[in-house]
Amino acid sequence: MILYVDYEHPSTYRHEFNDPLMAARARITHRLHDLTGQPCLLLRYPFVTPDLIARHDISAVFISGNGAKPDAYDPDDLQGLRTVVQSMDVPTFGFCGGMQFIATAFGVELERMGRVPAGVDDPHPEYEPGWVTELSYEPVRLVADHPVVAGLPTKPVFRHAHAWQIARVPNGFVRLAETDRCPIQLIAHTDAPIAGSQFHPEYWTDEAPDGRTLLEGFCRWVGLLR
Repeated sequence: MILYVDYEHPSTYRHEFNDPLMAARARITHRLHDLTGQPCLLLRYPFVTPDLIARHDISAVFISGNGAKPDAYDPDDLQGLRTVVQSMDVPTFGFCGGMQFIATAFGVELERMGRVPAGVDDPHPEYEPGWVTELSYEPVRLVADHPVVAGLPTKPVFRHAHAWQIARVPNGFVRLAETDRCPIQLIAHTDAPIAGSQFHPEYWTDEAPDGRTLLEGFCRWVGLLR
């Protein structure tokens, strides 16, 4: 069995996009099941503990993105998931905010991508107004070889939806992809089966299938697929 962790803060589910977000979580749960061939458990982040991982014999953990600000979270609610990540025992992939969580578990701070310069039109005024963002299906540039990126073109296309980024590559990780606005788009640990992307590979489409290829590469790297 694999685990899909809903890393969204409860406050986000009180907004008008509650139902579409809930539906997306269910859809991705099914996608991860179909991709790996294993049952996929969907669970909210405060309930993840090392004991739960052991009790359900979880073979991999996938951590969702999130829309809440970093300071919205109670650190105590994150301690179980943080312990799981820091143990480096279970293959783990973080999507967007999930990658940011992995980075913070290894001592890295988060930061805004910057302010929209004065006199420049904000391309996404409805999303994090005034802040630099990435919000659409756009290419990234691969900057290193790794089994996770096997089979991808040089500039694969993924869905982006973020205004925050990690301040540096965590110790023990390598950087695998970049964009002009966000230089750390994909990371992988050098010794443990842990990776994460600032973009959203789980939202692949028929027109932009590279997300599926990336997740298949991760699953082969950690032994979930052959």
